[in-house]
Amino acid sequence: MSIVVVPLAYTGSIGLWTFMTTAQILIIEQHDYYQKQTLRNRAYIHGANGKLMLSIPVKHFGAAGRQYYHTVEIENSFAWQKQHWKSIQSAYRSSPYFEFYEDDLAILYKTEFSSLYSFNKAYFELLLKLLGWEPTIQYTQSYETTPANTEIRVQIEQKNSTSDLALRYTQVFEDKNGFIPNLSIIDLLFNEGPNALTLLKARV
Repeated sequence: MSIVVVPLAYTGSIGLWTFMTTAQILIIEQHDYYQKQTLRNRAYIHGANGKLMLSIPVKHFGAAGRQYYHTVEIENSFAWQKQHWKSIQSAYRSSPYFEFYEDDLAILYKTEFSSLYSFNKAYFELLLKLLGWEPTIQYTQSYETTPANTEIRVQIEQKNSTSDLALRYTQVFEDKNGFIPNLSIIDLLFNEGPNALTLLKARV
């Protein structure tokens, strides 16, 4: 039985989802330490001018050191949700399946969340629904470096974002910018729609 442990990301990259879809049991890590400059608060999309980073602002927690991921708060004094949604609309309005998923995703960008973990969890649950994937999901009760019977613990640092597993599909601005691998899962979803899950599982 395949068991994968993974932290929640802001949408998550295609490479991350490729690994996750190998799992029969998916364990969500909710007691690890927050790491800056990772996919926990960053997502990458394909805009008209190329690769575009969307970054969720978080409240600084000083020089005291590490902070648990589930305690990190979003800095909502910035209109980041409005900006991110506008960027997503601009990037994918002409994609084949944008209108199909638009209303569901828009709700996340119109609802204020105080916790980064809570926002990412809500996004993750919606993406599972939109992808049509129903794995067995468990949540960690404490942090373990290597939980018992676990086959894979996935890290979500961008530098290790499994670009070697990048699958190919048609992107909106590919003619202008070339193909950009391993973007946010929403890039695949908007371009491939119901076929997205099949492509993820076929890649491994």
